Amino acid sequence: MLHFESDYIQGAHPAILEALAKTNFVAQSGYGADCWCESAKEKIRTACDAPDADIFFLVGGTQANATVIDSMLYKYEGVFAAVTGHINGHEAGAVEAAGIKVLPLPQHEGKIFAAELSDALQTYHADDNREHMIRPGMVYISHPTEYGTLYTKQELEDISKICRSYNIPLFMDGARLGYAIACPESDLTLPDIAALCDVFYIGGTKCGALCGEAVVFPRHGAPAHFFTLVKQHGALLAKGRLLGVQFDTLFTDNLYFDICSNAVRTAQMLRAGLREKGYPFFIETVTNQIFVVVENRKLQELNTRVCSGFWEKADDNHTVIRFATSWATTEEDVKALLEII
Repeated sequence: MLHFESDYIQGAHPAILEALAKTNFVAQSGYGADCWCESAKEKIRTACDAPDADIFFLVGGTQANATVIDSMLYKYEGVFAAVTGHINGHEAGAVEAAGIKVLPLPQHEGKIFAAELSDALQTYHADDNREHMIRPGMVYISHPTEYGTLYTKQELEDISKICRSYNIPLFMDGARLGYAIACPESDLTLPDIAALCDVFYIGGTKCGALCGEAVVFPRHGAPAHFFTLVKQHGALLAKGRLLGVQFDTLFTDNLYFDICSNAVRTAQMLRAGLREKGYPFFIETVTNQIFVVVENRKLQELNTRVCSGFWEKADDNHTVIRFATSWATTEEDVKALLEII
């Protein structure tokens, strides 16, 4: 079987495994109070051009989203997200289980539009009955989006400006952030994101690590007792060194962005091959996620040899599936898939 169903189906980059083995018997304090976590934080601060950033290593994306949002909002506040946003549809209600309501906005190829965000905020604040309503307290976006699309720098600037005018934080889910930044078409850099967002995280799980996400508050803005809330949400690893070693390795010699570039390059190769064979795309993307419309009969055949991700029904006879490349995808993998198709 060929595996293209997601970008976290392999273990970890060999350099990470080597570093974990090499440091295995070095005794260090737990819960992130180790030398590798400190080294990784300094490297991330440098990469973000954010010398005052507060950085925390959490075990996974769902825990990162739930913990960050819960730590920054009161129970009478909600978080704006695209209706297709991960926190709204794919995290089993983790944010709402903590008592925070998700406030869905229309999605446009996975993105929210600044104008619609502004309208929603104006509508709330103009409503004389707003004390009976959930107060908008945060804006959540994913970059890349769940549809593999990218925010432009101008789009992020516009959303950030609105958030700051209403004094609400802008939170970026960066589970696949490395793949976004690695795209030649992207005009957003890590320092841009640090400058325009109030909190974001750098995904490790989907980008070459065994597990882990680096949550960044770029201007020394971590909520009070955030560490305690991380533990309360089950997102604190006792052997925090495991995350520190991984991120320290990923942010040494540009490894993180180099391996993410591989996913983008192999996705471009696959995308070109699919287009040549006449497969229609559900949506045009430039990242490592490719959404293709396939006849149901063809999909049944394909499923005997290739693992892909179900996305949604296109109609009674067609299905939208997702192929995802990763840091570990090879050109040979892509050629084999194209031969099967």
